[in-house]
Amino acid sequence: MSKTIYSQKRDFLSARLIKARVEAGFTQSQVAATNLISQTELSKIETGQRRIEFLVLVDLAKFYSKPIEYFIPPDNS
Repeated sequence: MSKTIYSQKRDFLSARLIKARVEAGFTQSQVAATNLISQTELSKIETGQRRIEFLVLVDLAKFYSKPIEYFIPPDNS
């Protein structure tokens, strides 16, 4: 997998995380107050600066009331 495709998929995930959080009506600080993830880590994940662990993604998906498939980029291959 080329770095460009990997970057596109990370961008997709980051955008979906932001969209899910906003649609659920939460700020980064409010999510951090739940102790699921720190505000700093969430910010870095949402901006694509850091990878997200799968179990954290599962927890956030549940918290945002989204199915895990919502965060999986479409297969364009």
